[in-house]
Amino acid sequence: MAVLDSFVEVHPDSHFPIQNLPFGVFKHRPSSLPRPAVAIGDYVLDLAEIALAGLFDGPLLSSSDCFLQPNLNQFLSLGRPAWKEARFTLQKLLSSTEPKLRDNASLREKSLLPMNEVEMLMPIVIGDYSDFFSSMHHAKNCGTIFRGPENPINLNWFHLPIAYHGRASSIVISGTDVIRPRGQGPPTGSSPPYFGPSRKLDFELEMAAVVGTGNELWKPVDVDEAGDHIFGLVLMNDWSARDIQAWEYVPLGPFLGKSFCTTLSPWIVTLDALEPFTCDAPKQDPPPLPYLAEKTSKNYNISLEVQIKPAGVEESAVVTRTNFNHLYWTVTQQLAHHTINGCNLRPGDLLGTGTISGPDPESYGCLLELTWNGQKPLSLNSNTTRKFLEDGDEVTITGCCKGDGYNVGFGTCTGKILPSNST
Repeated sequence: MAVLDSFVEVHPDSHFPIQNLPFGVFKHRPSSLPRPAVAIGDYVLDLAEIALAGLFDGPLLSSSDCFLQPNLNQFLSLGRPAWKEARFTLQKLLSSTEPKLRDNASLREKSLLPMNEVEMLMPIVIGDYSDFFSSMHHAKNCGTIFRGPENPINLNWFHLPIAYHGRASSIVISGTDVIRPRGQGPPTGSSPPYFGPSRKLDFELEMAAVVGTGNELWKPVDVDEAGDHIFGLVLMNDWSARDIQAWEYVPLGPFLGKSFCTTLSPWIVTLDALEPFTCDAPKQDPPPLPYLAEKTSKNYNISLEVQIKPAGVEESAVVTRTNFNHLYWTVTQQLAHHTINGCNLRPGDLLGTGTISGPDPESYGCLLELTWNGQKPLSLNSNTTRKFLEDGDEVTITGCCKGDGYNVGFGTCTGKILPSNST
């Protein structure tokens, strides 16, 4: 099979070669309207211009105005055949052997824009957001920290993908600053609960599935068809205030400790682009109930990394390296379980994986685990340690699949902590 190559120059280390083509939404200048795009190397390809030029000429997209919208929701609602048609069309247009765009200087100038000249926006309108708890290593570590090592994982965890309903309104795009939240923390001794800026602010290394086609109310999605309802994946940092969370979460679960901010990377990498990087999911014991039993249970081999850059420091410190393939419950199981009671998902809904931790201390996905709830300070450099995040800290998550001579990456998911608004 011939190697796919683009007429657009793409550095070998780029996250965005022609094999990827992740979807996003951008603005070229402050006054311009949001427009859908794919990433190719150091450029964004304006899909509105491609559509207006009549180059989406396949049977499913030729009469659609989905790429003239300010977000991707309409495109997502068209379903997997349309997603595949768009990907095939764009790979052909960008290939080194196809002259339609390559030799059209005017269209190239209008549609291929340097990435450093555009502002990336939230690519979807997120109606609902649910956050799962799908990493066994994370569940075990959290249970050990809070309940002790005798019975760290609740019995139900091995039978169903645990989740809670999150807050869609406070989901922000990468690069948005995060203001330290205020709230109540656990009391000390006989004193009343603490109130003020969180003293235990944390990152959570997650990914999230973007729902493509939804399902009708009362009509669950079969687990073996769930992949057709997932458009792609993004990086996600589900910022957490551990002191607020610890005081509030019994009996109804997370609330203010989570709802203040969640950060997403701007590019949605499609499941089709990730297909070469599938791998076996961990063996599930006990076997899942029939509605969660997949004919083929697969994860993705996505290397993940978190860096923290303190204020006034030039170099970031890598604090964890892990892999998406550590997830116990797959994203397709998560989606099927979400709908089994009849719940209807809609295009643009977001399903977070929960913190992704590996088996080793160097692969834990949050400071709660890395510092064992502040008991073991984490060294960032020769004279800087962290128990939890401090004001000015910038957290960057990256994710990448390594192919044969190319990468399929997610770019970065970044946020910097600003002081609380308390007066």
